[in-house]
Amino acid sequence: MKKLSLAVLAALLPVSAMAAPKNIIYMIGDGMGPAYLSAYRYYMDDPTTKAVEATIFDELWVGVATTYPDDDTIVTDSAAGATALSTRHKSYNGAIAVDHDHKKLTTMLEIAKHQGKATGIVATAQINHATPAAFVAHNKTRKAYDEIANDYFDNKVDGKFVADLMFGGGTSYFERKDRHLANQFKQAGYQYANSWQDFNKIKSIPALALLAPVGFPSTLDNPVQQPLVQMTEKALKLLSSADKGFVVMIEGSQIDWCGHANDVACAMAEMHDFGNAIKAAKAFVDANPDTLLVITADHETGGLSLGANGIYAWNRDVIKAVKQTGPVLAKSLVKAKAAEQKQVWLAQTGLKLTDSEWQALSQQINQLAPVYAAKDWSKETDVLEAEADLLEPLAKQAKKLIDKYSNTGWTSGAHTAIDVPVLAYGKDAQLFAGFQDNTAIASKLLNFIEKK
Repeated sequence: MKKLSLAVLAALLPVSAMAAPKNIIYMIGDGMGPAYLSAYRYYMDDPTTKAVEATIFDELWVGVATTYPDDDTIVTDSAAGATALSTRHKSYNGAIAVDHDHKKLTTMLEIAKHQGKATGIVATAQINHATPAAFVAHNKTRKAYDEIANDYFDNKVDGKFVADLMFGGGTSYFERKDRHLANQFKQAGYQYANSWQDFNKIKSIPALALLAPVGFPSTLDNPVQQPLVQMTEKALKLLSSADKGFVVMIEGSQIDWCGHANDVACAMAEMHDFGNAIKAAKAFVDANPDTLLVITADHETGGLSLGANGIYAWNRDVIKAVKQTGPVLAKSLVKAKAAEQKQVWLAQTGLKLTDSEWQALSQQINQLAPVYAAKDWSKETDVLEAEADLLEPLAKQAKKLIDKYSNTGWTSGAHTAIDVPVLAYGKDAQLFAGFQDNTAIASKLLNFIEKK
């Protein structure tokens, strides 16, 4: 009789018959469709070797998942996607862990808290953005940012806060004049940081770190810091002190934002930060084998394609030369003196344009430069967003040139219904292989968490 391997035997056993992992690391690349993993592979390829090297994503890739919401749209938003990944129940677009009747759906972190585990969320968006919110709060609309932030303090499990650790952006929602939630958390015993200097001083949980007014600056515009890596490493170190283990959700939030902007250089920088955060999580699993790491996405954003316009090529070297996101590049151009604009363009993109291309770009720069200079930015609540809105025509034109020369395609500035990748590593990782729905991922994890 042929003997079955331990891995095969484990795969044949129902989840209920297996010992649960002590720790669960759940990582979500917001907007990260399969083309993003392919793009990152070629983006990171060593040009001195003939073979294309595998990335950390390729090493852990085990399956795919559907993402459709509980309505007729087929295309999900982040709120419905995260609700499915957190509660194992589908809901409507915009729902934060509630059903169609706006009744609360119990979240993964709420169940983990009831079971006595430590819990946490990490994001490069504001922590009350759709994905992290669906693990901690409940609301009929993802747009109710202040209400969701309030729920982080008011929503309790057995009299305890849902999340012991919260790292990300969002000071504008938690340091409000009408309710200073950060002070309330401090009074409740949380260590609090609203700067990277204070973040480094956090030594234990419970802890709250809000390191930007809303979301973080793009990694492409701030390449040295690698914020998600720093937060992931500290989160795992702090949570590992829990006797009964932990459950943490870590989101690479801004892959999605780059996809919405159709900014391929931005997307690759966010994928790099997310990939390095995955490496940090994998290293933790290697040192703590009773840990399960699962990585997926809530949906795909942008309809990214490698190759476009009927051309059989994708030029990653064009993308690697780009040093700024579209809005920041546009700002650099409008702030430059007229005689220096071309040098700024070349320094930030490496792209040599035709005379007609430069003339069209230069005309857009010179139209926006005086408008930008005359604007009173002190009156804007979110200066970065206001700048991006004003400079969008120029940023869009610049990104189209980068897409043209790299041969990158986009089908949308929104989400698509493309199936998303599923990656897994560590204890019971084989259970996440193959084709599945996003609710099945949550169900498998919740079956582990619900074990006594």
